[in-house]
Amino acid sequence: MAKPDRIPKFASRDPSQPDFWSERFEQDFMPWDSGGVPQALQQYLARSAPVPTLIPGCGSGYEVACLSAAGWDVAAIDFSEAAVSAARKVLGPWSGRVLQADFFTYQPPQPLGLIYERAFLCALPPARRAEIASRWAELLPPGAALAGFFFFDDAPKGPPFGISRPELERLLHADFELVDEREVSDSIPVFAGKERWLEWRRRP
Repeated sequence: MAKPDRIPKFASRDPSQPDFWSERFEQDFMPWDSGGVPQALQQYLARSAPVPTLIPGCGSGYEVACLSAAGWDVAAIDFSEAAVSAARKVLGPWSGRVLQADFFTYQPPQPLGLIYERAFLCALPPARRAEIASRWAELLPPGAALAGFFFFDDAPKGPPFGISRPELERLLHADFELVDEREVSDSIPVFAGKERWLEWRRRP
């Protein structure tokens, strides 16, 4: 995605709060928005059977239409009202699958088979990583998948907040096993060369 011509002034500086993200959507400042569906997800769908899926922090929600059209039962959530509004405008007939909800309290209506990770972990401050990993484990039954993009970087500022590979493995090892890994060739500039597609399976 092209860089914005200007960086607006924002009142909210805490990415753990909905207002931080709502301001950015309202001012059309979304440098993380690729405008489409990543190749790695499309390839994953082509080799996987549909399962109930959750997309936390869905942003503009392009993936919702892709999964829905492929026959997947998907729910996408975001705690920012402006993000939900933006996604619903993009999704048209699939707009009802986007809900305003907090990932840490949201209760899926049915057991999940997949949580799709797309810049949710790196969007929130590092202090919340253990809480995110714990919630992933709570929401996914044994054998279910956590799959998506993970941003490896040591830059101290964010978002996006990068994580080291050893730290990610420590974070997930108790509850998940890594079952597949692939290079990413169509990253937006901020993630280029620093993200990997990883597929984790919930341990029994």
